[in-house]
Amino acid sequence: MLDLAFTEEQDMLREVVRSLLAEHAPLTVVREMEDDPVGYPADLWKRLAALDLLGLLLPEAHGGSGMSLLEGVVLYEELGRALAPTPHFPSCVASGTALAVGGTDAQQAEWLPRIAAGEAVLTPAWVEPDGGHGPRGVQTCATTADGGATYTISGVKRHVAFAAAATRLVVLARTGDRDDDIDLFLVDPHATGVTLTQQHTIASDTQYRVDLDGVQITAADRIGGAGTGWSTWTSVRDDALILLGAWAVGAADQTQALAVQYAKDREQFGKPIGAFQSIAHYLADRQAEIDGARTLVHEAAWARSTGRPVARLAPMAKLFACQVARQVTATAQQIYGGNGFTLDYDVQLYFRRAKALQLSWWSDRDLEELIAADVLDG
Repeated sequence: MLDLAFTEEQDMLREVVRSLLAEHAPLTVVREMEDDPVGYPADLWKRLAALDLLGLLLPEAHGGSGMSLLEGVVLYEELGRALAPTPHFPSCVASGTALAVGGTDAQQAEWLPRIAAGEAVLTPAWVEPDGGHGPRGVQTCATTADGGATYTISGVKRHVAFAAAATRLVVLARTGDRDDDIDLFLVDPHATGVTLTQQHTIASDTQYRVDLDGVQITAADRIGGAGTGWSTWTSVRDDALILLGAWAVGAADQTQALAVQYAKDREQFGKPIGAFQSIAHYLADRQAEIDGARTLVHEAAWARSTGRPVARLAPMAKLFACQVARQVTATAQQIYGGNGFTLDYDVQLYFRRAKALQLSWWSDRDLEELIAADVLDG
């Protein structure tokens, strides 16, 4: 039977994370980290590591806590609520899961404990100019001329999070002509032939363009066996989508709280603007959407944690949660009026990040294709 109630331990986890972020990642810190070349405060990263939150979802055998996606959702709702500027998702979820699923024993032993301890930051270099999120979007080439002992990588990647602070980039590169002839490679961002150029985005988060010009690596830098890269990357997707959905729910929930308080405090014609029916109904509609998104995300996490299929639930979770976050933040700005668009008010921080998340990693169009494929095939 579906049970969406959190355990006492999971509620305690939420309290610990919320308290930590309130102390070490208030919105003043979020503002300070906007367009920062590194993008996250070192002290916050150390404290997340000290509480085993970096390795929360990584295998116990390699220094992680081996928790389920339910604990992950608790963590990510709080990260979204605080807009916490950390490379947790690219390093501990996307890259860490790719290594845990597809990495060799040696790669897992070398990198997973360092990721869990916060000693290494890994980040995927995936999206390319004019390329989509499918395998054909990967046109960066990895060629070899000596039987596979070494590789030469050339191409361009965009929207690579925290690249300047990364210990390694997890580069998706094409090794053949078939759609899924793709491998994952560990590339030093400071290696010869790698050029990093910071990109400035609507969210003012820390992203880079990465130019790879004849970068030399060895076969030991390839994650897993030859030709396994796309299947490994696909296996990362379900957990990633559910956690990103949880982040969006947390951000939407906090934005709603800001809008409700503003509607109570702001007065026009001698009474709070929340007393006007139009404002009240806006808030009612957005609350219904938030609760629906939260339920969908929690159901997806529960299904994943109990071994049930999530081919439809996972993309639905991110698709709907990001749409709700975008709508909630837009409505909040309307309730704030002209104030909502000024940098002095915090609501614009949530609005910009909600839109950025909707576009990034897997966009709405890609998620709709995944859902449609499952609906039609099912």
